[in-house]
Amino acid sequence: MDALSKLAQKDPLILRPDVRRVIALLYLPGQEIMDNELSRADSVIERVLGMTDEEVLTILNETVVRYGERHANYRNILAENFALIAHHLPKLVIDSTDRRDLIGAYFTKEYSIEAAAFFNPSIVLHPDQTGLENDQIRFIMSARAVGEGHISSIEFRTGVMTNSEKIEIDQPGRYLVTGQVSHGPMSVDFLREALNDFEDEAASKYFLSLLPEQFSTAHLHEAIASLEQDDLTRNGTKEIVKEIRWIASCNYRIEFPHDRELSERVLYPTSLDESHGMEDARFTQFTEDDGRVTYLGTYTAYNGLQVKPHLIQTADFRTFDITRLIGPAAKNKGMAIFPRKINGKYMALSRWDRENISVASSENMFNWSEAVNIHVPEQPWEFTQLGNCGSPIETKDGWLVITHGVGPMREYGIGALLLDLKDPTVVIGNLSLPLLTADAEEREGYVPNVVYSCGALLHGDTLLLPYGYSDAAIRFAFVKLPELLEQLHAHL
Repeated sequence: MDALSKLAQKDPLILRPDVRRVIALLYLPGQEIMDNELSRADSVIERVLGMTDEEVLTILNETVVRYGERHANYRNILAENFALIAHHLPKLVIDSTDRRDLIGAYFTKEYSIEAAAFFNPSIVLHPDQTGLENDQIRFIMSARAVGEGHISSIEFRTGVMTNSEKIEIDQPGRYLVTGQVSHGPMSVDFLREALNDFEDEAASKYFLSLLPEQFSTAHLHEAIASLEQDDLTRNGTKEIVKEIRWIASCNYRIEFPHDRELSERVLYPTSLDESHGMEDARFTQFTEDDGRVTYLGTYTAYNGLQVKPHLIQTADFRTFDITRLIGPAAKNKGMAIFPRKINGKYMALSRWDRENISVASSENMFNWSEAVNIHVPEQPWEFTQLGNCGSPIETKDGWLVITHGVGPMREYGIGALLLDLKDPTVVIGNLSLPLLTADAEEREGYVPNVVYSCGALLHGDTLLLPYGYSDAAIRFAFVKLPELLEQLHAHL
């Protein structure tokens, strides 16, 4: 595939998967393959309860020696997992902390988050720009990590870039953590819109009438209990309760300890929507109308059968609010939010029809209107499929959109569009050839012949473009903005 290779200069740095990066997860023996298979928890607990105190201490000490240095606060992890399975215990009190922790160890497993792949990065400006030289910027890069069972999670790296087109990646932290999950806020308006497609309209209206405008999880469960006991809606109760519980699981908050580095924080699947993976996060630094800055990210939640776009909101990359996106344009993969409102509305790129690049708008950032197609497959290198490679970047000439196209033999190329600043549904520039394709060293991997990015960062006149190749590793390319804009204007 021909490419405008002179525009994109590749850095020699390569970030590869590290199988040593492990997290500790709850493990239920018997449920490794199928979620509905019966657990062997009771028999495992019974065997541990039958051990002598000396046997318990010996096995626990051996376990701590072998695994304690691989996880921060290891004994706390064991205690937490014991608490999660304590309902399986017979009706007796276990006074021994050692025995409780050993039971916890039998219900804990290590999971290598990068064992299969590490790729598809996104990049934003770090909120802390202190201690740098005049020509340097500090950035945060997210990446998609894939482990056992092809489960995707989101992790982070930090680094520094200079105007002389040099990249330094900070050494990632040693101990990975998945954070503390709690229920996220929800409103009646959001739940009403999320239930728009539910068949039993009467049951939906009745349930919503039981809730205050802003409600807690406690309110939600009280309303569910009331609905389940009400004869008037009994016929539709089972279905709507299931739907509401599913929606509620997809709106949550995750908070990480202050003492854990950003590179140690892992967003691991939590909700029912994302039970099989959190894929391809696209982050942008979003500026509100009043000047406040926050970070927004969209990702693909995959439950094994369907994909749905979800939103991440964070101000500090320590506390993250997760919400399912709804509306006609919130379908399929690859939504990416513009870094500010346009004409009073939130805007996003979408690939709601699975093939074309579109633009959608929203009044509240959660419910996305029907999208407008702005770019359809025109060139041979994009005949199979089009999509974005991250949120648009504002330039004086227009909104720069890095794209991807798929051609013969499922070969991916990275291209670019230029959209009008005031009306991003208008394309004012387009590349006829890809900006970047996989070279001979990048073609081999888990998924061959792929180059893919989830976001770029502009520093002066240089575009820093991190990209994954062949779902195997991450590299970086530098693109001179004036030269890229010249090519975009030449190929309208």
